[in-house]
Amino acid sequence: AWNLFSGAIQRAGNSLVTDSKLITKVYFPRILVPLASTVAVLVDFIVSLIVLIILMLYYGVSPGLEILTLPLWLLLTVLLGTGVSLWLSAINVKYRDFMYAMPFLIQLWMYATPVVYASSLIPEKWRWIFALNPMVGIIEGFRWSILGSSGLTLTVLVTSVAMALGMSLAGVFYFKSVEREFADYI
Repeated sequence: AWNLFSGAIQRAGNSLVTDSKLITKVYFPRILVPLASTVAVLVDFIVSLIVLIILMLYYGVSPGLEILTLPLWLLLTVLLGTGVSLWLSAINVKYRDFMYAMPFLIQLWMYATPVVYASSLIPEKWRWIFALNPMVGIIEGFRWSILGSSGLTLTVLVTSVAMALGMSLAGVFYFKSVEREFADYI
């Protein structure tokens, strides 16, 4: 899930600058450029998921009924990744040096997300702040869906979904508000 999210941000965040000739030559809905990059990363994720399923079958690991929620977590990840990448791609057009800071920001975000550690390591009194990171609920949701156990609570779930939807809508509105200036900056 983290590779899908970070790949979407990285690839789609740079997509408008790398495809600048396409943007200046022909008019089309420019939002399609970052969306196409996100779809490309989604194809990589699906291939990885197929490998995971094969390995789970080989080792005799059978998921529970929670696995049926996997498409919902996938949709939420793509939604959040798309929203954030729309922000970053629009910023990257105006401030070209921002693309050099993106890998650092993505790495910081990874350390703020329970990718390599469990959420239970965070003290209970600080978990509400921790839950403001929308990827916390998504990662825990993937863990719950595939492994059947995680630190996912209703508070974390609701906060993550709300933050993901909010960031996605804000990303679309910001992208649409600065889209007409892209050709001038490129």
